[in-house]
Amino acid sequence: MTIPNGPVFEDLVGVDGCRYSLSSFDAAALVVVIFTSNGCPTAKSCVDRFMRFQEEYRGRGVQLVAINSNNPYLSPPDTYQEMVRRARAEAFNFPYLKDPDGAAARGFGAVRTPQVFLLDQHRRLAYQGRWDDARVAERVKRHDLQQAVDDVLANRAVEVPETEAFGCSIVW
Repeated sequence: MTIPNGPVFEDLVGVDGCRYSLSSFDAAALVVVIFTSNGCPTAKSCVDRFMRFQEEYRGRGVQLVAINSNNPYLSPPDTYQEMVRRARAEAFNFPYLKDPDGAAARGFGAVRTPQVFLLDQHRRLAYQGRWDDARVAERVKRHDLQQAVDDVLANRAVEVPETEAFGCSIVW
């Protein structure tokens, strides 16, 4: 598995007003990058799962970072101001960053929301694809990202390193 331009993002503004790059998370053992949006029903249905995951795995050195790459002129729910409002209202426990020109999404090869990329301790891609196998939490049978993270943390090869992401297309 390769990422076309390397697994990086640079100088993205977060909903907290701070600017972030992948190197901002150097202290984390693993970084989970999720391309998501405010308007996609699938992405919206996963937010509670994102927050539970971050709460559970933060102590194990895993940092979740959400990036919104949607063009706000074509998708009004994805303006920076709406991102700030939503993150505050839902008390996000992870950084939520705006990718204004889609460069981060293109660099990772992301095309859907939500689409997940797990970067190991060397910031190599260990898993990419869907969060889990169902839009509705009660129907989940396979926790794809969680299994991949558990594999990496246990120094095992990731059993399923790639799955097909489903959800909405990123609006360029």
